[in-house]
Amino acid sequence: MITQAYTQVSTQLSTQVSALVAEQAAFLIDVSRLIEFANAEGWVITGGELWRSPEQQQIYFKSGRSKTMNSNHLRRCAIDLNFFWKGKLVWDKELIRRVGEYWESLNPKNRWGGNFKGFVDVPHFERTP
Repeated sequence: MITQAYTQVSTQLSTQVSALVAEQAAFLIDVSRLIEFANAEGWVITGGELWRSPEQQQIYFKSGRSKTMNSNHLRRCAIDLNFFWKGKLVWDKELIRRVGEYWESLNPKNRWGGNFKGFVDVPHFERTP
């Protein structure tokens, strides 16, 4: 009986992990498309933060840099990117809007932080698994 219960739980966890890995892979494919699109639009993109440990997320949450302890960075399904235009770092929502809209057009699970209500996070791109 214990072996059967263990096998069932193990199978459920394996399915959940496999589903998350599939989402992570799809997310990164969309990120590569986003970077190609932004480059074609004239942006220079550098990487920011992809994965966060729970401890780092707690620091960001306590300092107000994040508004949640359930960030998609914890699941490797969010990335913060740095946008440069003519050598200057840009976080202006209206300047980056076209890139954000492109991101959201790639998949209904994709959300751009520039469209968040309340806490706007322009360099943030995520996929809700």
